[in-house]
Amino acid sequence: MSTATQTAEVDQVRQDIRLLGRILGEVIAKQEGQEIFELVETARTTAFAIARREKDAEALLDLFRERPVAETNLVARSFTFFALLANLAEDLDDEKHGDFVTLDSTFDKLKDKGVSAQQANEVISGALVSPVLTAHPTETRRRSIFDAQKHIKELIKATRREGVTPEIERQLTLRITLLWQTGLIRVSRPSLEDEIKVGLRYYQLSLLEEIPALNLTVRRKYRETFDQEVDSAAMVRPGSWIGGDHDGNPYVDGEKVAHATTQAALVALSYYERELHELERELSLTQRHSEPTAELVALADASNNTNALRLDEPYRRAIFGIRARIQATLDRAKGKVKKKIKAAPYNQPEELLADLAVIDHSLRAAKDDIIADDRLLKIRAAVKTFGFHLHSLDLRQNSESFENVLTEIFALNGYTDDYRGLGEEEKIALLQEELETKRPLLFPRGSKWREQLSADTEKELGIFEAAAKAVSQFGRAAVPHCIISMTGSVSDILEPMVLLKEYGMDEVDLVPLFETIDDLEAGASILDKLWNVPVYREHLTRRGNKQEVMLGYSDSNKDGGYLQANWALYDAELDLVEVCRAHGVELRLFHGRGGAVGRGGGPTYDALLAQPAGAVSGSVRITEQGEVISAQYGSPETARHHLQSFVAGVLEASLLDTEPMKDTERAYAVMRELSALSAERYQELVGDPGFIDYFTQSTPLAEIGELNIGSRPAARKQTKAISDLRAIPWVLSWSQQRTNVPGWFGVGSALSKWAGEDESRWDELRALYSEWPFFRTVLSNMAQVMSKAEISLARLYADLVDDQEVAGRIYELIREEFQLTRNAYLRITGFEGLAGDNQRQARSLKRRYPYLLPLNVIQAEMLRRYREGDDSFVVANTIRVTMNGLATALRNAG
Repeated sequence: MSTATQTAEVDQVRQDIRLLGRILGEVIAKQEGQEIFELVETARTTAFAIARREKDAEALLDLFRERPVAETNLVARSFTFFALLANLAEDLDDEKHGDFVTLDSTFDKLKDKGVSAQQANEVISGALVSPVLTAHPTETRRRSIFDAQKHIKELIKATRREGVTPEIERQLTLRITLLWQTGLIRVSRPSLEDEIKVGLRYYQLSLLEEIPALNLTVRRKYRETFDQEVDSAAMVRPGSWIGGDHDGNPYVDGEKVAHATTQAALVALSYYERELHELERELSLTQRHSEPTAELVALADASNNTNALRLDEPYRRAIFGIRARIQATLDRAKGKVKKKIKAAPYNQPEELLADLAVIDHSLRAAKDDIIADDRLLKIRAAVKTFGFHLHSLDLRQNSESFENVLTEIFALNGYTDDYRGLGEEEKIALLQEELETKRPLLFPRGSKWREQLSADTEKELGIFEAAAKAVSQFGRAAVPHCIISMTGSVSDILEPMVLLKEYGMDEVDLVPLFETIDDLEAGASILDKLWNVPVYREHLTRRGNKQEVMLGYSDSNKDGGYLQANWALYDAELDLVEVCRAHGVELRLFHGRGGAVGRGGGPTYDALLAQPAGAVSGSVRITEQGEVISAQYGSPETARHHLQSFVAGVLEASLLDTEPMKDTERAYAVMRELSALSAERYQELVGDPGFIDYFTQSTPLAEIGELNIGSRPAARKQTKAISDLRAIPWVLSWSQQRTNVPGWFGVGSALSKWAGEDESRWDELRALYSEWPFFRTVLSNMAQVMSKAEISLARLYADLVDDQEVAGRIYELIREEFQLTRNAYLRITGFEGLAGDNQRQARSLKRRYPYLLPLNVIQAEMLRRYREGDDSFVVANTIRVTMNGLATALRNAG
């Protein structure tokens, strides 16, 4: 891209942001008064002076220290809305000029590298590329906000075409006024239903159209590249955790599982009904001019459409009948029972596909391929992608909970008084015996036996019961996975298998989740032992010898810090690939990534290419969460770009050599040494006797749990141990404080100690950065999160710690390690700054950095007041607003 083009893009974004900022300021002045507007302006100019190092953060804090909280709240809202508007302008620029990976370039690479049609077919035909949406406390936006964003975005597009006309400016003022008067976040804790609704909204915004279109694009590109058809149904199939993830979430029960699966099905079925209605209008073909097949005529005659005006329009009559059956399927999903049924509902999506295939065949027989390849093809692709379930809902629970349930049930049945207390081999023997017997383990609801169960156990059974019902109603793909958090043994995997068997869900994939450093190291040996259990091996054979394994990024990060966690994950993948080869099992990895780098975040394409050989093999699932969901799926354009990058990464990682180093064993040895050194430094931090107090008091951790930020509690159980904290509060707390510790701490010490003053070792690190995608991605993601940090601000938060000696000691430890890590990164890469490999991000950070400062300063002041006893609504709400504003501006905060 030329320098002139880059300059034009920068100027356009700057112009858009200035326009939106000016109108926002005018709205604030009109709605809240000139005094508030001037306060906002003072905060802005002071922040810019701080950014230029002319003042320090104390100058901004002085502005709000004695300020009435109502005024401070308005300032916080102002900068939060500005961040939202700045995102819109930058997203538009990214949609048009972003450096996105395309399937065109990927298929060109495959052809250039000599990949054969058969090799590509084998990967694509069995592929599964699955983005799995999860709930996030800072991303539970209201529909009103989505709608306002959409309108403003379209108006900015109009200014780029027509200039800022009086009417466009009036419309922008209207929309920003509506936005200002709308509550950005809910004042009550969002319910699971709210989170389910928000997750499904992205299907309306982009995914319903873009995922099937991408699946068709893969087929088309394969045909164009290799001059033959691929044996593929739908490569991209989405998933969700919202409503099925009950690990530490007391609000998930059978009712919520039923609600989540039903609402998802209604989205899919309603989409089909709308598209079929449009198709019925379009296919006005008369049999006088286009002769239909006998099968099409029979389908039309079976539709009960006796409209005399349609007698010579068999396609319309056929689609009328299909649409009537879809409407009946919708009614059944809604629970509506009609006395007189005009059409029978479809029981399986395959039945719908068969009817659509009749229409397709008839059109092609009449040489109307161009018609068949339009809306009809799109509908068929959608049904193959979404079925009647829309997305797969994962069940996830902690292994300890499954053990508790079976301990109680086995005791009531008289099998063993204390299952929990048995040794591992005794557990495996008992579980295998139970899996092999046809005798039921459970008694029906309402029996005296069931009445003796605890509420927790009854709730767990209710979840399985609701999942089984969803499968019977919407198909096996509605609930295809059961994920076992904190898997540490073979029995942890067999326990939910026993419960699933009781509800006829034998075909559900059992997915061990290896999270801690120890569990990651033991993962391959656990699977090796598991696959020697005959009853499980039979299950695996029925599943096509495919084993899904989930890797957790957050708990390993909490255990050992950024570098050790990343290497433990990579090393675990190497072991998993090897054990799978030994057993003839096909591995599918599920990466539990968050938006933040400390939770595995970063560009998906780069992350996939950084996997070890054999770790992708055509199939991968990745969690999508945090602000990256709206950034990636908030519009058709961004969804298209992101999903193409996702698929491109899977194809390239599966079919090309992405680890071109000459000496992998040396690289691995270096990483093991660096990992150990980094972990030592990390343990100095978390092992400090004052660390827990520093972390809990200098970050908004407690407030995340107290202020109804999300539906899920901040910890799995009431404790001060870091290990029991949930992933989002751990990372979100540090990012709000602007240190982002989970994304870099310990790396600088590791690199500096390993290389020392030996320039040949620094050259070796430079070579690894140049040649090894894994090492390059680890450092690049680290630099990205460091570029969003502002260590000097952490001093304001450190002032909230009761013991200032502890606060000073740990703050200095963090500050020194940050500088050491920055210097080591620049020494290896040769860049002049942390965003040296991403100029687009560098420009974005430079633009928005001053606007983040007031949000941090206000948050620190409000936390002080809140903890000193001012728990008024406006103080609590202002803390929420700053959290949302910072997360919005930083974009991958949790």
